Amino acid sequence: MHISDKTPLESTWPAVATVGVGAFALVTTEFLPVGLLPNIAADLAITEGQAGLMVTLPGFLAALAAPLTLQWAARLDRRFLLVGLLGLLAISNALVSVADTFWILLVGRVMLGLAVGSFWTIAGTLGFRLRPAQGARATALIFSGVSLGTVAGVPAGTLLGDWLGWRVVFEVAAVTSMLVALALYRLLPSLPSQTQTGAAALFKLMNEPSPRLGLLAVLLVFSGQFAAYTYVAPYLDGLIGLNSQMLSLALLVFGVAGFIGNGLGATLINKGIQTAMAVTLILMAAPMLILAALPSLQLAVSSVVFVLILLWGLGFGLLPMVMQSWLFSLAPTQPETMGAVFVCSAQVSIGIGALGGGLLVDNLGVVTAMAAGGVLAGITLLVLRSHRLNVNQQETKAI
Repeated sequence: MHISDKTPLESTWPAVATVGVGAFALVTTEFLPVGLLPNIAADLAITEGQAGLMVTLPGFLAALAAPLTLQWAARLDRRFLLVGLLGLLAISNALVSVADTFWILLVGRVMLGLAVGSFWTIAGTLGFRLRPAQGARATALIFSGVSLGTVAGVPAGTLLGDWLGWRVVFEVAAVTSMLVALALYRLLPSLPSQTQTGAAALFKLMNEPSPRLGLLAVLLVFSGQFAAYTYVAPYLDGLIGLNSQMLSLALLVFGVAGFIGNGLGATLINKGIQTAMAVTLILMAAPMLILAALPSLQLAVSSVVFVLILLWGLGFGLLPMVMQSWLFSLAPTQPETMGAVFVCSAQVSIGIGALGGGLLVDNLGVVTAMAAGGVLAGITLLVLRSHRLNVNQQETKAI
């Protein structure tokens, strides 16, 4: 693994941290609309379902950009590529902040999707390149930006939007993105491109039944998550009656619980990957289904809602690490290939979930989006059970 001779190894920790800050900026920007959806919809005179396309489009574009990045950026130094992607993020946020029509808004979010897909294709491998002897620790630092974006970025953006308006939030995000781009340019060493796994390995992997089943699980659970989570603000505001401060607090609770879940992931995995997956899916499915039922049961008590949001956040915090570990167990000899497909599939699922949830919200009400999320998480649990039974049957036949 190559590190520029001009940059001593000891000096690369600031570079690793800056990549993590870039991850924070991207994740925060991708999910800012979750807390600002009602304000954006009202300002542009669109439905909340239409505003949900701010999450749908980046997901689809990120999924498209991820595998294509290794083609169009095959020879680019990764340092300059990441700087350019954070610059694109800054332009995206600036365009959204001044958008006076729905279409200009969507153009800005398309730029975000391209930045997200390409960034994660490259950034996920940089921990081991920048700190070869401490790659796991460096990778964890980079991915901590994801948790911090959920814990701090989205709730802070929601609160700032309530005080100063949603456009100011995206203006701040634009300035932050540009500052991160400048920091990456200053701190990252030269990172020439390396030989990457090609498309042939991806097609070969998808011809195997276990990985296909695993990716079906990714599609189901991530679609369900974002069918519900994208519209949690309209649910808590419109049906539960939380004011803007309480809404920000609910999103903060979700984020903090997710951060805790992320930290508990390794411990839970050590107890068995099947058990870890089952616990994760139950923690996601049950709160969403109960939240969907609360209005009809007339039990929309704030304390109950916050407990359910906490449990849901805990489950979602566990999901990325537990899901990836399960997928890697399905293809133990091809972890990098499976990881690349996972990123692409998860981003597609985010788009599908936000789009499907928007259609449900506009036509049947926001409760149905919550219900859909819980049902899909439950179906994922059945898929997990099906795979476990198949493995047990194969082991029995082998004996």
